[in-house]
Amino acid sequence: MLGALARFDYCVIFAYRGEARPIDLYSSFNRQDYHVFVRLYQEGPYLLDPFYRAATQPRPGVWRMRDLAPDRFFASEYYRTYYVETRLAEEIGFFIPVEEGATVVLSLMRAQATGPFRAADIDLLRKAEPLVAAMVKRVWRNLARRFALAAPSPQPASDAGSRPMLTEREKAIIELVLQGHSSESIGLTLGIATGTVKVHRRNIYRKLGIASQTQLMSHYLESLKSK
Repeated sequence: MLGALARFDYCVIFAYRGEARPIDLYSSFNRQDYHVFVRLYQEGPYLLDPFYRAATQPRPGVWRMRDLAPDRFFASEYYRTYYVETRLAEEIGFFIPVEEGATVVLSLMRAQATGPFRAADIDLLRKAEPLVAAMVKRVWRNLARRFALAAPSPQPASDAGSRPMLTEREKAIIELVLQGHSSESIGLTLGIATGTVKVHRRNIYRKLGIASQTQLMSHYLESLKSK
């Protein structure tokens, strides 16, 4: 039905709930693309995805990636190390909150060779949103149980003494930096001065013994594996 309204190359449907690993409900990828769009994404990059952020707020409706992305998204480490591998020109998502804090996101994607969606395409898709939402809520129920079953087993505590101690504010800034927020955008998001953000960023790099966003991304992904 959606393909009759607007041409797209791929479709993927994820369920999100808090910081839990997203559950892939459906996709149209071949095996190679599934590895990039689903498996690699679920390993940790999803936490930096603008769609994940919108899903967990939540922000119901139909959203383009460009509408949700931070001001320096295309220069972010998330974009350079993961999103660029998708070779997408544009992505549009239907954000549908369901029961018990879960949100289902149906994403329609166009490859670079196809080009972005037209304004007329987006208008048609937005008009279809009430029907899409009703169908999603009818098909995917009791997702809370699926998230509970998919939750990883608790891991034994490791030696934290060898890890640098970061404050909660510093951890929040790391995620915002990797998502593609400038220092000015981070300041507005957290309600602090731009100069304060820059001081925090210098302290983070000093504590971690790093000098680049690439190293910061590596540290971030490694920290996810230890959780």
